[in-house]
Amino acid sequence: QVQLVESGGGLVQAGGSLRLSCAASTNIFNFNTMAWYRQAPGKQRELVATIVSDGSTNYADSVKGRFTLSRDNAKNTVYLQMNSLKPEDTAVYYCNARWLVKSYWGQGTQVTVSS
Repeated sequence: QVQLVESGGGLVQAGGSLRLSCAASTNIFNFNTMAWYRQAPGKQRELVATIVSDGSTNYADSVKGRFTLSRDNAKNTVYLQMNSLKPEDTAVYYCNARWLVKSYWGQGTQVTVSS
């Protein structure tokens, strides 16, 4: 069973930075895509950023220019560097990995941005 473990969340002031990590229990080359989603209280889960097998990335308009998704294949880990954080970035952030028709989720990590 594939496991994804997120870490790096916390409380930060507006304008600050955090780096989230998602460690996979298997070789991340196995996955077609890996992504970060977030879910704020009372809102639907939304896609934040994706990285596909060739290394190309895509971002939600709300985080473009502020967030950067990267991966370390040797550590089977993807990262989400979040800069210039805003209170509206407050949410639980989830890591997702997809391989063919299978989709795997981490347990989530809380990010809280104070104004």
